[in-house]
Formats: sequence, structure tokens, C-alpha cells
Amino acid sequence: MTAITVIGSVNLDFVATAASLPAPGETVTGASLARHPGGKGANQALAARRLGADVTLIARVGADGLAEEALALLAAEGVDLDQCDTDAGVATGVALIAVAAGGENQIIVAPGANAAFTPDRLTGPVREALICQLELPLETVAAAVAEAGGFVCLNLAPAAPLPAQTLARADLIVVNETEAAFYGEALHSLPGLVAVTWGAKGAGLFQGGRQLAAAAPPPVEALDATGAGDAFVAALTLALLEGRPHEAALAFACAAGALAATRPGAQPSLPTRAEVEARLETTP
Repeated sequence: MTAITVIGSVNLDFVATAASLPAPGETVTGASLARHPGGKGANQALAARRLGADVTLIARVGADGLAEEALALLAAEGVDLDQCDTDAGVATGVALIAVAAGGENQIIVAPGANAAFTPDRLTGPVREALICQLELPLETVAAAVAEAGGFVCLNLAPAAPLPAQTLARADLIVVNETEAAFYGEALHSLPGLVAVTWGAKGAGLFQGGRQLAAAAPPPVEALDATGAGDAFVAALTLALLEGRPHEAALAFACAAGALAATRPGAQPSLPTRAEVEARLETTP
């Protein structure tokens, strides 16, 4: 079983689903409210676990009533949480998510304990494959990547400036269209692989500015896009670690992301390996 360590955020998501998203200054009523475990780090850890990896999550939560709920699915499904520590001085991270009927969303995050995860709280270098995102202090991400001993996937979300050496150390960088525009052509001067996702249009895999592969997601009825990008990150990382060719790895990741968009919530929506493989078999 492929071993992956995720260093990242843990949140509890409060999800309001309505017919449409509000414009600035507008109030939209008639929504339904749900609570789901979330945070990009936790989502990617659970996604990798459901897809068949042996996963460790290094993260922080607050000493409050939200922490157990935020970690519940991870614990139930066998993600190693021994290095997920409690910070008595801050709250567990929270995300406020508005979802429209077609699956489009808006997200505001109150990071809480995630923002208090400073580099001195890293437990040591990661020897197996590492996945990081940018919902932690950037200096913590940079330190983790610099010390990593194996394959490094860096999901540049949300987009923020990072040291050039951090970007150059990544074997795989994953960005969506908005994030790709933030970093510009600098992404394509890096030595590693760069995956760019284009929503319903699929994704491309690049290296040195040259497109190596492209894939489209299978047709699905999108319900909630929350967590779809995290499923893609975990699936692409695992597929590459398993030695799948670029085209096949990208198709696997696109299918995982598409399936995650068919169910509500970030972590509850994440597909299993069997579901992804079955969808690939039935997609022309």
C-alpha cells in the first residue's frame, strides 16, 4: 500500500445550499444548512485513504467541541491521526460555504488552529510522499517541503506567494484556472509536473511548458463542487506514485473529482477507489 503524509488544514464546514449565490450586499433566503468535516488537508487525506493509500495527517485542531466532529470521518476510516495535535489556545478551523443549485460555491474560512501551525510544530521530515496545500502559514509549508525526503505534491490553494525554492522542490504542482493565473508563466519554468484543472472541461498535465496529457471528466450531474479539487489532488498524486502513465493518471484524477461533485459536503462526497474505477470502465 502506498504511504502518503498530508500536512494541512482541518476545518468543520457549515454548508448553506440555496437556489443561487448572493451578489455583494444581497441576502438569499430559503437555504438548507448542513455540517461536514472539511479543510483541504483533511479532505485530501481522506480522499487518498478512500482511494487506497496508507495515510498520515499532520495537522492541528482547537480544544473545543468542534474538533472531534471535524476529525470523525478521518478516524473512522483509518487515517493515522497520531500527529494531529490539539492547540488549547485557539479554536478549530471553520469554513462557511454557500452552494448554489448547480454546484457552484463561495467559501470563507476562519482558520483558527490552522493559522497557529507554525514551523516549530512540525514533528520532523517526512520520508514518504508528501501532500501540502496553502491553508497553513506559508513558512510552515515551505519548511515541510524543504525537509521532505520523497515525492512532493504542492496544491497551490489558496494562491499565495511562495519562495522559488519551495516551488522548484515540488514533483507535482496542482492549480485551478484562477490559481494558474495568479502564478502565471512562472509555473511552466519549474522542473516538476504542473496539473491545471479547468472545471467541467477537465485538466492538463504540463512540464516545462509542454503539455504531456489532457483528460476530461466523465459526465455527471454536479450537486456540490466542494471537495472535488481535493479529490483530484489526492487521486493524481496516488496514480503517479503507482506508476500510471500521465494520461491514465489524469483521467483517474478527473473521474475522482467529478464523482466528488455529485454528492453534498467535502468529505462525505469523496469517492472510493472502486467507484472511480467503475466510472472509468463505463466512460467512453
